[in-house]
Amino acid sequence: MTATSTSNAPDGAPQRRWSVRDIAAKYGILIAFALLVIGVGLGNDLFLTARNWSNLSDQSVAVGLLAVGVTVCIIAGIFDLSTGSILSVSAIVAAQVAEVSPAFAVVLGIGTGIGLGLVNGGIMAYTGVNSFIGTLSTAFVFRGIAFLLTGGAIVQYSSDSFRSIGTSDFLGLKVRVWIFIAVAVVLGLMLSRTTLGRAFYAVGGNAEAARLVGIRITSVKTAAYVISGFCAGLAGVLTASKNGAGSIENGVGLELQAITAAIVGGTSIFGGEGAVWRAVVGVLFILCIGNAFILLGIDSEYETLAEGVLILAAVSLDQLVRRRT
Repeated sequence: MTATSTSNAPDGAPQRRWSVRDIAAKYGILIAFALLVIGVGLGNDLFLTARNWSNLSDQSVAVGLLAVGVTVCIIAGIFDLSTGSILSVSAIVAAQVAEVSPAFAVVLGIGTGIGLGLVNGGIMAYTGVNSFIGTLSTAFVFRGIAFLLTGGAIVQYSSDSFRSIGTSDFLGLKVRVWIFIAVAVVLGLMLSRTTLGRAFYAVGGNAEAARLVGIRITSVKTAAYVISGFCAGLAGVLTASKNGAGSIENGVGLELQAITAAIVGGTSIFGGEGAVWRAVVGVLFILCIGNAFILLGIDSEYETLAEGVLILAAVSLDQLVRRRT
């Protein structure tokens, strides 16, 4: 069964025919998300309340920022497993200088993330090591740096100005949520409307073909790491601002949640395909599953099983689509 698209193609030009599999691959996450929201909403009245969704949006900020950052990397054909550690270092650095200057804390925290992202790019470019192994290694290194900065202690501060970034509200949502939305929109437009965005897709889709048309592969991949580092650094600043402290425990495990959200959202692990909006929906989808387990009184041990099934389904669907193209 197929459906014919209604794109504005010239008269006489063949129109693209969309199969059910194509539609599922592109919009399956939206369909699944809608069904999840409807199903849980019918099962528990609290799920669709403004308060619950305000809490879910607030919970999505840190992992969401990491997810949109790693989405750029995966599209470019690389992985970044160090984002959780970068978040931790950035949160600690921001907390350490928040008393001196809240504005400087924001700049230094984000700058730390960008710098560590640049370190990732430089190491991968210089050594040629696989990005999965390379960033797994730098994740331990960055986590070690976080420990050296704190000695394992929690870094607290008392600056109300810096704390307000993560706790104040605007139009019914936390300011930090609006910041996340702004970053997601900008990165989404960058991927779809700019030369750099097209270069990410080209490199991730076929690096050799991209090189032959003059795209600088190393520079593009380094840019992806820097963007991922920026997102992780910003997530660290917002986490420290929300918690009133920075800690080595910040960001632990979030890098895997971020990659899970990107993959469940439909970003291909083989590179060259994906979108920021998919990652955002993927984050909300996973958070809603956890929220549903709580509201419906289901044993939380099944949540891990559900996430594992989702990842397997997403990867399997991606592989099936690629075999048919």
